[in-house]
Amino acid sequence: MRVAFVLIGSLAATAASAAECRQDRAVYADRDGGYELSFEPVGSNAAATSHHFKLKVLASGVVLDGIVMPGDPERSNGMVMHNCPEGDVTGEEIAACTVWEGVIYALDGGDAALLPDEAGKAAESLLLAGFGASLRYSTLWEEGKASVVPWDVLKRKGCAA
Repeated sequence: MRVAFVLIGSLAATAASAAECRQDRAVYADRDGGYELSFEPVGSNAAATSHHFKLKVLASGVVLDGIVMPGDPERSNGMVMHNCPEGDVTGEEIAACTVWEGVIYALDGGDAALLPDEAGKAAESLLLAGFGASLRYSTLWEEGKASVVPWDVLKRKGCAA
């Protein structure tokens, strides 16, 4: 009986921590389990970005860098990039390493909204409209580093410690 109470308490704590996950710690996956998107804190060295994330292609282990920039009109404008040069780069160089660019929508209860602030409660699902098609026609696909087209909706599967 005591074991049952401990187990129930542990499950309740896990459910509560999942419900309280901050956006900068949220981890998402596509429905087929081929891709994982993990947010991370921006820190103090990001002037124009509101969020940072990594998107991992699970079959190949390739990790893509992602950022979100607030826009005008107010939108969660996202970019997913692969092997971008560091430092002072041109727009042409950024365009060449960009895999996807678009708005990231938070989906909760059927409504689409802006991505919550870093410290806000993490969205249940994300919509990266056109991400699958963009990845399919990117250099990642051509180089064989991605071979499964992901769905544009990713569901929260956990929260990083």
